[in-house]
Amino acid sequence: MAKNVLLIGATGFVGSAILNELVNRGHKVTAIVREAGKLSACKGLEAVVADATNPAELAVLAKGKDAVISAYNPGWANPRQYEETLENYPKIVEGVKRAGVRRLLIVGGAGTLFVKPGVRLVDTGTLPAEWLPGVKSLGEFYLNTLMKEDGIDWVFFSPAGNLGNMSTGVRTGKYRLGKDDMLFDDKGESFISVEDYAVAMVDELEQENHHKERFTAAY
Repeated sequence: MAKNVLLIGATGFVGSAILNELVNRGHKVTAIVREAGKLSACKGLEAVVADATNPAELAVLAKGKDAVISAYNPGWANPRQYEETLENYPKIVEGVKRAGVRRLLIVGGAGTLFVKPGVRLVDTGTLPAEWLPGVKSLGEFYLNTLMKEDGIDWVFFSPAGNLGNMSTGVRTGKYRLGKDDMLFDDKGESFISVEDYAVAMVDELEQENHHKERFTAAY
């Protein structure tokens, strides 16, 4: 059964893959964009210029929707990426709650996944320094704010350690799911294409298997 979804971050790397998957499966999508003309019109898609980080604006657009999917990111080149993630994500949660929408699905990061007992990826020292503001802020939002949120049925969907940049363009429709531990294949790699991440996200939208928790996917 088709869902009526509000999508935040629809023009980004992950958001655009989720948008394609939603539309191809026949779901109705309202996409919040910052600039007009960023998305070309297609069946089942309405693009609306709005500020997703304004709770009042977001509440109006989200009202009556079956779910909100957020791929919000202030931008990897944004010098205030860390601060704006922590400032704005609670506002997005607030706006969705005000709208009375039951489900909020968030594109999470892999940084808080455990790579071995007691050690999260973000603490291994292996991530490039330029990634850390985005990785740390999204991780802190999940650990310090979202995990305490009881007023909405949220999920935080962490990708594999490597998302999309080894074989972008491959949609297999297959993946494995996990919870808080990073998933590795038999070669010791943690990878999923952005297309299959989007498949898993829309599967979650349709099946509602996770509630107020984080999960992850990889091959």
